[in-house]
Amino acid sequence: MAIVTLLTDSGTSDHYVAAVKARIISINQAIRIEDITHDIKPGDIGHAAFVLRSVFREFPMQTVHLVGVNATGDRNDSFIALQLEDHFFVGCDNGLFGLISDQSHQQVIELNSLNPITTTFPERDIFAPAAVKLASGMPITNLGKPLPAFKKMIDRQIKATKKQITGSIIRVDGVGNLITNISKRVFDILSQGKSYTVIFGGEKFRKIYTQYNQAEQGECFIVFNNLGLLEIGIYKGNASELLGLEYDGVVNIVFD
Repeated sequence: MAIVTLLTDSGTSDHYVAAVKARIISINQAIRIEDITHDIKPGDIGHAAFVLRSVFREFPMQTVHLVGVNATGDRNDSFIALQLEDHFFVGCDNGLFGLISDQSHQQVIELNSLNPITTTFPERDIFAPAAVKLASGMPITNLGKPLPAFKKMIDRQIKATKKQITGSIIRVDGVGNLITNISKRVFDILSQGKSYTVIFGGEKFRKIYTQYNQAEQGECFIVFNNLGLLEIGIYKGNASELLGLEYDGVVNIVFD
């Protein structure tokens, strides 16, 4: 079954998401629509990219991901359809898609370039029809003019040496847990045969758990989560509030 996912910053208190869904099923009622989230803070490309990067590979290949975050973009931003890792993405070329994968794209085309229309609601009027066509099997090259590249932003990178990893908090999730950009892969390589200290917000810890519930209630825990990223939390508490740490905060792992 053809799948179209929706990721927007429209919220659910107005008609916008329903209008996009209505346009999709009015073109092809066989399309299966899956909501990723509509609770992205308006224009928050970083959060949207984190969410999309975290989940798009969980869907079957050839899934079409319609992204309506900062959907109109800046004045010179194009509307694009992108094939990447055998998934399709439709949205504004505002830099978001450049943050979801390190792999090279397969194809990218400019939407609304063959018979352009003017609209204040591109999610419904441009993205939805394109997503349906892709989900229905139309080749991406039929949707518009090919582009050599799309906009890419530089994501936050860790600094790693034999003695230390320095990373950043890239997401404070809905329960206040702090997700960093320090990967288990890098940690495993550099920590072999060494003891270590995890340092953040004036706190120092020398143990990384494998499960959240290995900590006692109210105790700070550190784990590598299901994304393979270092995560800091307070068991049954809000780590961001209790530790005073927010997005972009620094986390260090020092090897002895």
